[in-house]
Amino acid sequence: MKAAGLVGSLSVHAEDVLSARAGIGEVRWALLGASPRRALRGALQGLLAAGAVLRACRVRRAKFKPGRKLTVHYDAWVRSGGTDLERSVVAIWDRAEGGIHLDPQARALEAEAVAEGLAAPFRGLFARLPGWNVSVLVSPLDPRFPQLIRLSNPRHVAAMLARPLSQASAAGYRIRTIRYRPGERHVLRYEPSPALASTRAVFAKLSRRDADVARAFRVATGVADRLDACGGGTRALRPLAAVAEDGVILFPEVAGRPLSELLCRHDGVTWHLQMAARALRALHSAPASLAGALDGSDFATEVEAVRRASEHICALLPQTGAVITGTLERARSVYERLPPEAPTFTHGDFKADHLWVSGGGLTVLDFGSCAIGDPALDVGKFLADLRWWSSLSGRGSASVRGAFLESYRAEEARLLRARVYEVLFLVVLAAHRVPLYHPGWAERTARLVQQAAALLGALP
Repeated sequence: MKAAGLVGSLSVHAEDVLSARAGIGEVRWALLGASPRRALRGALQGLLAAGAVLRACRVRRAKFKPGRKLTVHYDAWVRSGGTDLERSVVAIWDRAEGGIHLDPQARALEAEAVAEGLAAPFRGLFARLPGWNVSVLVSPLDPRFPQLIRLSNPRHVAAMLARPLSQASAAGYRIRTIRYRPGERHVLRYEPSPALASTRAVFAKLSRRDADVARAFRVATGVADRLDACGGGTRALRPLAAVAEDGVILFPEVAGRPLSELLCRHDGVTWHLQMAARALRALHSAPASLAGALDGSDFATEVEAVRRASEHICALLPQTGAVITGTLERARSVYERLPPEAPTFTHGDFKADHLWVSGGGLTVLDFGSCAIGDPALDVGKFLADLRWWSSLSGRGSASVRGAFLESYRAEEARLLRARVYEVLFLVVLAAHRVPLYHPGWAERTARLVQQAAALLGALP
């Protein structure tokens, strides 16, 4: 029976979702079933102030950790005072004993948000669904990032931005949540008021990996300096400031659109791919000082990260999971037999979403994953990414891959290692980019995993 039909045909209970026998049917019931959706809508409506109405609540992202946790991200639309407002919501299914319960400090944060008007039209930002083992969090509440409340307060934001932007602290900003991932990371957008028409919007990034925001600021600034010195029309997004007391890095808004959009249409991307290749080569050949005190990364670490990312596939699709397990073991064996090279600076997350096209240039974004490691990692990840976006365009990836590799000019040994990394990241794409709630999840996931295995088998 296809997974798409399981939601309506299975008799499922809340405790089944994280049980040892849970399959794709149980998970899809939690994501799309009528009963859990009614329970979630009821909880959210109960958190709303009088007169406010929940109009829609749509799944945006889901992350399943078999037997431990199911985290579901929603976009919620609320009608209040004649206006439609959008809010980020997260529902976390747990095993009761490990559930979220707000401590006094977190309750104080929630009360602060309500008192400052940051919760409106909600009168509370947390709910526990009785009998469901589900906790509901509404932005901007996050007990692990208490500063998110004040970073969502227009008065605090105006004062914080006054120094890097050289603007009066009385200037106002409209605050929008771009990414709300409790316990992990957040991205906020600060849009200036009409009084600051000449000022670009500012993005605030919070991340557990950026606990040392001063170091992260130095890395991003160093990358920007390196690409400026190399010229060629490619630059890095230069951070505005690091605010240590708020644990946040501030970036200016970047003009243009992501390269991924052009790849989907297969629309005049050759020149931009050549620019991307030269920029990546410039980072890989940078002096050791650019890496500074960055952490190291190796192949074994990446294999373990892929294994963790694909746990849900192994649990829900055992046959595909067996292919993943075998592919990872073979990839480790192949990589260990290839000639190594000295570690260099690596971007760590070099992909088309982090390359923005504007006018005659290209801007590189996101430096939270920079490390010292094998430069083949960046090449392999980008090659896997090109396969993904080219597949969405309905065309092959050979031409775009060729344009990139021709300009990057990888040594034979580095290219071979990059192809092994490409295999790893194709499995990651299967784990991260094919939504669990998609009706064709099983088929699309299996196809990507088989593609990765075939690529590895084709290596000399």
